[in-house]
Amino acid sequence: MEPLNADSFREGALVLVDTAPIIYTLEGHRRFAARFEPLFRRHEDGEIALAVTTVTLAEVLTGPMKVGEEALARRYRAALGAWMVVDFTSDIAESAARLRGRYSLKLPDAIQLASALAINADALVTHDRDFDSVTGIPVFA
Repeated sequence: MEPLNADSFREGALVLVDTAPIIYTLEGHRRFAARFEPLFRRHEDGEIALAVTTVTLAEVLTGPMKVGEEALARRYRAALGAWMVVDFTSDIAESAARLRGRYSLKLPDAIQLASALAINADALVTHDRDFDSVTGIPVFA
């Protein structure tokens, strides 16, 4: 796993983003948001494409919905509206099971990795150290 440098992604790269970087940025986390903002800025500038899984979508929306903040949940959903959403298919589930066994990942992490591989993403961006042993796709934190 490598430290994130958003400038290292080629023009037109497709990057799958795990949940934590999105939440840190949306909520303005004082310690971690700045690390991921250049990635989101490159997407806003049309330089790279971003993707999320349906798992991430559910996790991002859980916080606001848990406290009855439906308007905030709608804003979060709208913020992700320009991103590719990778549906959780049976093929991705099977791949996640295989990856979970190979790398000893938690199920949500295995789904993130399987989804990134399924869409031929150029990279996976996370804040989770569980991806340290993953090979086959660049993982940035």
